[in-house]
Amino acid sequence: MTAPLSIALVQTAARHHTAEDPDAFAADVRRVAEAYPGVHLLAYPELHLCGHEPEEDPAAVMTAAARPLDGPRGTRLAALARELGIWLVPGSVYEKGADGRIYNTAPVYSPTGERVAAYRKIFPWRPHETTAAGSSFVVFDVAGHGRVGLTICYDAWFPETTRHLAWQGADLVLNLVRTPTADRAQEVVLAQANAIVNQVFMASLNAASPDGVGRSLVVDPEGHTRAEAGPRADEVLTDVLDLAEARRVRTRGTAGLTRVWDPFEEGDTPLELPLYAGRIDPERWRRGGRP
Repeated sequence: MTAPLSIALVQTAARHHTAEDPDAFAADVRRVAEAYPGVHLLAYPELHLCGHEPEEDPAAVMTAAARPLDGPRGTRLAALARELGIWLVPGSVYEKGADGRIYNTAPVYSPTGERVAAYRKIFPWRPHETTAAGSSFVVFDVAGHGRVGLTICYDAWFPETTRHLAWQGADLVLNLVRTPTADRAQEVVLAQANAIVNQVFMASLNAASPDGVGRSLVVDPEGHTRAEAGPRADEVLTDVLDLAEARRVRTRGTAGLTRVWDPFEEGDTPLELPLYAGRIDPERWRRGGRP
């Protein structure tokens, strides 16, 4: 048995660079945690701590804001999660990797103050984004609740990303977004589509104006929108999710009918995938959810 997971998605704009005013972010996290007592997981949008103002050079901001994950910034975030006893996803940050490259990375801190996960964006929005691409799909377990997968903005446009996370057992996929453009309308549809075809909860958290156009939303494993924020304005979107529902939908089928994780019969031959120079192996596929 798992307990419901209470989430708070903070749709807001990046008004402070953490390097310049680290206390401002901590104050905002404390404000949200106090306003929504009992929240388990609290998340912010993509690059919330490292965003740039319209008149600033994005490349210069990226270089100036990049830090190793285990530096002072990470120490402060870990302490904040421990102080409040929450799972904290502070948005993504510019990470200076050990290889000298800069990544767009989403760290996760547990209620005990440990960094339990860090996901590097696999699909930067080329050519506008110049961060290095990550190479690993990342999930983490929220003890007593379920498993959460991480994606960042443009990752949601590539079905392979959410599919791999669901195959790794994610019950909820958290997509951190910073979209100020008209294609947010398509991203809303993609959140529903990714939820349906993978039978997983989707939480797409966009920034507010001027960094983004809002419309954050939570979608259940059958594609129904559970909660949606308005356009542009600051808002905290909350929900309480029974993550076991994702596993029930995979077992019983969407609308009690469609079981996308069990489409093969015993003895089916593998399906060659020329695009990937690989294949779908029915035996590996049917494990879908718990590798």
